[in-house]
Parts: sequence; C-alpha cells; structure tokens
Amino acid sequence: MQEGAIPALLAMAFRAVMDRVHEQLAGEGFTDVRPAHGFVFQYLSTHPAATAVELGEHLGITKQAAVQLVDELDRRGYVERRPHPHDRRSRVVALTPRGWHCIRRVVEAWTGIEQEWARLIGTERLRELHDDLVTLTDHTGDGRRVPLRPVW
Repeated sequence: MQEGAIPALLAMAFRAVMDRVHEQLAGEGFTDVRPAHGFVFQYLSTHPAATAVELGEHLGITKQAAVQLVDELDRRGYVERRPHPHDRRSRVVALTPRGWHCIRRVVEAWTGIEQEWARLIGTERLRELHDDLVTLTDHTGDGRRVPLRPVW
C-alpha cells in the first residue's frame, strides 16, 4: 500500500460517486444542478429555515456569494425565499418540492451505488468500511462533527 494514498482514494471515490449521480440526475431532467448545489440542498434538508448568512457560514463563503447561489437556485425552482418567522427584515431559504425531489433522487442513487459496492466487496466488508470511516472521521476531526461542505 502506498503511503498517503487513502485520503486521495477517498476523494476520488467521492468524485466518482458524484459524477455518476450527476449523470443520472441530468438524465432525469435535473440538467441544471451542479455539485455545489448538493451542499446547499444537504444543509437545507436539515435546516429547513436557514438564512443566506447561515448558509454562507456553513459553506465557508461570503454572504454575497451565498445570496448569488440562492438566487440561482431560486430561478431554477429548487429553493424559495420566505419571510423570517422572527425577524421582519430577514428572509429564510427553504427547499421547494423540486428541491426535495432532487434530494430524494440523490439519496436513491447513493443507495444504489452502496448496493453495487456491497455486491463487489460483500455486505460485511462494506459495513466494516462504514464503521471504520466513522471512526477515522471522528478521530481526525478531534471528536467534532465534520460538516459536509465543499473544500474551496
């Protein structure tokens, strides 16, 4: 085994998965979704009333860049802006039915890929890989929750 190869292999595996998922999405009519959008969708799926500032903080981008990203997703029908429930000056961003449908398709694609992997290496080895990755991520992240966001 080549020293230092595992982090690169993890990155390449993620890239291969995302390339396949985006090819599948494009074939299903989601031709306007980019990988960066997935990080927005993931955040909004667990924070259903986030502001652009919160989204920008999560993604590690400026508020202005987050607003541009939200504008783009709004024009494409994946998110919508709503009045903030507690701050009349602010608005929150929420997924639309199209956004939720895209998320469901991604999860289904990921599940299909995991099923392929189970056939390739076996269910038990895949379960062990999962558990090992959780252990390694927890250790390397010093016990902090590691957010799923792009590395800009």
